[in-house]
Amino acid sequence: MMLIQILQHTPTWVFGLFLGLLALGGRQLFPTQAGLRRMTIMPVAMAGLSAYGLVSAFGGAPAAVAAWALAAAATLALVMRLPLPRGVRFNREESRFSLPGTAVPLMLMMGIFFTKYTVGVLMVMHPQMAHQAGFALSMSALYGVFAGLFLGRSLRLWKLALRSADAPGQSTAALAK
Repeated sequence: MMLIQILQHTPTWVFGLFLGLLALGGRQLFPTQAGLRRMTIMPVAMAGLSAYGLVSAFGGAPAAVAAWALAAAATLALVMRLPLPRGVRFNREESRFSLPGTAVPLMLMMGIFFTKYTVGVLMVMHPQMAHQAGFALSMSALYGVFAGLFLGRSLRLWKLALRSADAPGQSTAALAK
């Protein structure tokens, strides 16, 4: 019964955003090609949504912002150490990536969406939670983890593109290692 009430009081645009993110993430389940711009805009937008979640819930409290920034930086550093997924290629002449299908972007988008939605519902039902340090810091850090994951994934692709520009004649598969 409570779930129905929550859904009834959810603004219509939230459902549109959900469907848009679902479609965007769903497209990435299949192999695709994408340019540098697309591989930059979407992660920056998702990191922005992550930051928006932080500010809308906790008003930019310094401790919350610090938790977000530290979690984002730590996650970014960890992601940058990971190898690119098998099958990622960069075509230097076309400035386009060939990307295998993956569920990771969809999971990350849904993670940010449902975190923001859940925090929003909790804040409406229990506004005092915004002032509970443990809740504010943990949710801020979670938003930061999402931002670091998206940005790290994008920066790894930029790194591949920059390496391929510096190494004519080498295959981008060799450069990805």
